[in-house]
Amino acid sequence: MSAEHEFAGSRFLGKNFNLKKLNISDSSFIVASVEAGNTTTKCILTSTDLKTGKTEILGKCVRLTREIQKPTAPEKIFGKTVGGTELTKETLSELVRDTIRQALFENNLSADDIHFVVRSTGVTAENGEQLEMIILALADGCLSAGFSPRKMTGYLSLENMPDKLKPYCHLEKVYFDGAVAGVLPPIGFGESIISNEMEGELALAGLKEAGKHTGTDFRNPCAAIDMGTTLSGRIADGSSPYAKTIANFCGYAGAAADALISRIDENKKSAFEIFKSETEANAAISGDEINAALSEIMKSVHVMKIPDYRKQFGPFAVNAVAAEKAGVTLFGCDIGENGSDLDKLAEIGKKMYDIGGMEAVSVLADEMMSEIAVSLIDCIQKENLLSADSMIGITGRAGITGQKKELIIQKLKARGIPEMPESRLIFAEDGLARGAAVMARCMNSLGCPKNPIGGKRESGCIMEARRKYQNL
Repeated sequence: MSAEHEFAGSRFLGKNFNLKKLNISDSSFIVASVEAGNTTTKCILTSTDLKTGKTEILGKCVRLTREIQKPTAPEKIFGKTVGGTELTKETLSELVRDTIRQALFENNLSADDIHFVVRSTGVTAENGEQLEMIILALADGCLSAGFSPRKMTGYLSLENMPDKLKPYCHLEKVYFDGAVAGVLPPIGFGESIISNEMEGELALAGLKEAGKHTGTDFRNPCAAIDMGTTLSGRIADGSSPYAKTIANFCGYAGAAADALISRIDENKKSAFEIFKSETEANAAISGDEINAALSEIMKSVHVMKIPDYRKQFGPFAVNAVAAEKAGVTLFGCDIGENGSDLDKLAEIGKKMYDIGGMEAVSVLADEMMSEIAVSLIDCIQKENLLSADSMIGITGRAGITGQKKELIIQKLKARGIPEMPESRLIFAEDGLARGAAVMARCMNSLGCPKNPIGGKRESGCIMEARRKYQNL
């Protein structure tokens, strides 16, 4: 199902696009992933079969963040999305609440049916106060939708857990120590390294789970590239029992595609809403014209290892010095310096539209985003952060829609990037939501030893190694 069809089905038509009967059993662990993003605000409902460890998407509601209610009290505005939508705690909370309610209603579920709720945000906070307001708005929205606080904090002990989940719980053997899907977060020695760390953590966990549906052992060492409106993700090494986070990603992703159409659409819609999943360029457009426009775009696109003197990269605050102390390398994609050349992309997009219409702009966007993804892989490869058996997963609308998947594979082969066969790449929808389901399981020690997510590729469950690590 295309991103556009998926979006239209849940947001515009108001009907349940998932017509299959919900597959819920006594071994099902149902999680609501609630995300307030720059382009969309989502509630995605997942069900994990604790016998097999596989997660299915039960249903979702996706709403445009820019259609949030207009603030009535300007003094309460605490921040903006990358696209400039103004946010207040009250209006964001209401959007989150309504999104959750619609997702539950469309799938004939209630708040009582949900075992756990994971909240995340892609909205860039300029400081700690803004981040706190976003977190509070997410929490208030979840509470208003009917979720109890316990469903957002974990069970902590076997006694507090629903009876049907107890047979699958290992809280008496291991405890949650911060590692999600067998990967430790970077140790920042009290200093924040990057503001989108949780997004990268969930994306990697989600891609690990998604790999199980493709028959791929997507475990450590591995990398996740989340190309939503903004770029996030991380690289995990092959350490045992837990992998270490050795790199993080940040910067612009889908926002670059949005910039291409910003002078075309008077309603300021995102590329997410406008582009079809598969298009062909207008006959008037030649490959040479697309390549010339792409070449001009890439003069403003900077994919790189983030220098230690940068305090901001794209829309994100970064602390490269703290990252170095923690053994983490930062990579990013900027448009100009901190977005200074987004207007240049808008000019190029308008010229292309005048020549060949929106179809031509869509083709150009696919070429641009695939070029960014391949440049990022090339960059981390040159820093020797991908081992010979590292897997790479890509998720997010700017990395998997349209022709981007095919173009990424073609360009990797054309560039001759070593040791990067197609078999080591996976693409997945809803990486963040899948990761939320994995995080919920980790926080509650609901592992599946026969089908583990943590540990090294082609190895077994790491529970006994974790017990030794935790001195249990």
